[in-house]
Amino acid sequence: MNPLSIAIAGCGPAGLAAAVMLHDQDHNVVIFDQFDEPGPVGSGLMIQPSGLAVLDKLGLAEATLERGARVDGLLGLEEHGRCVLDAPYSKLGVPGAFGIGIHRASLFGVLYDAARAKGIAIETGHAVTGSAISAAGRRLTFDTRSPTAPFDLVVDASGRQTVFDPDETEMLEFGALWASLPANPDDPFNGNLLEQRYRRAAQMVGVLPIGKRLGESAPEVAFFWSLRRADFEQWSQTPLDEWKDEVRALWPETEVLLDRIENRKQLTFARYSHRTNRRPAGDRMIAVGDAWHSASPQLGQGANMALLDAWSLARGLAEGRTLEEKLRLAISWRSDHVWLYQWVTKLFTPLYQSSTDWHPALRDKLLAPLSKVWPASAIQAQLMSGLFGFPLGQLGLTLPDYEALSASAIASRT
Repeated sequence: MNPLSIAIAGCGPAGLAAAVMLHDQDHNVVIFDQFDEPGPVGSGLMIQPSGLAVLDKLGLAEATLERGARVDGLLGLEEHGRCVLDAPYSKLGVPGAFGIGIHRASLFGVLYDAARAKGIAIETGHAVTGSAISAAGRRLTFDTRSPTAPFDLVVDASGRQTVFDPDETEMLEFGALWASLPANPDDPFNGNLLEQRYRRAAQMVGVLPIGKRLGESAPEVAFFWSLRRADFEQWSQTPLDEWKDEVRALWPETEVLLDRIENRKQLTFARYSHRTNRRPAGDRMIAVGDAWHSASPQLGQGANMALLDAWSLARGLAEGRTLEEKLRLAISWRSDHVWLYQWVTKLFTPLYQSSTDWHPALRDKLLAPLSKVWPASAIQAQLMSGLFGFPLGQLGLTLPDYEALSASAIASRT
């Protein structure tokens, strides 16, 4: 395979993972990021078995688990205490399978350190505004600097607000307030579960263990509260204690976390969109991650889908003959899985975040009882883990050895 010159727009999980893989194939890679110092945006996320399969191939699974927290399942109760979501990874039928709750900064650190260790060039401080194609290649254009030299390939990993897709983005009704808070050993939460509480589907509060960030002395949890985008301004004007009373009324045990929120600056409001780039590959260009497909975080697939996209791109470049064929292969191996999760996420999100009464009624009366019975329980576990639709096989990926990974994590902490 002849080495290519490759520009990657975006220094998030998709861009960093793609850079590491493509560098290992001897391509000449440069990452461009608009921030003066590239870094993560947000709080906690879930590394599902699908994404961990990629990190394992990169030799980064142990480092990810070391900085994150093992999560054995999801548990959701409605306001009266009835269980409406019970999704343990054990239902996958994979010995020892688990997810990893991790702070975005920690996942960023694992991938960023890997990229820097390989000497991958990262140019910062200029926002990408577009690109220009010529016979010599594709150049990136910027807001405050001259265009780049032509590259053989541009990888758009710039996220859901990409400038390369002109189609209008469908913003979702609900966003979420997030905070990363210290976790104490006597907190009344399960340290190995993502826990959520619902009042119908209009209110949701959740707690996710996210491990210990590098240099921090204590582990953390990600705390989140669903909020309609239209209500954010009103929330901003509401006394903080009144909002805390509302959260406490839904889940009294969160009081210990609410006491650790002293001002609004500790809370970040995240807005979400549902969009799919209808042409993810073009002339010397391909989109990966949220630049290709973005959706509600309800199924926790964002970073995992990005990692799979990056792996598929690297494999496509390795196996195709012409550049056009390489990109076509990369998209074809991912398109069915992307389409499937875009639709499943769109269908399932209103069950947990919507203003209607019939969505949560359907969840509580029909889907919750059904999910306790095989094969629905196994399908639910596959959906949660990112493995629904069998995306790994055609990419040449396999699940990691969870028992060995757990043993290594235990050894490193003793």
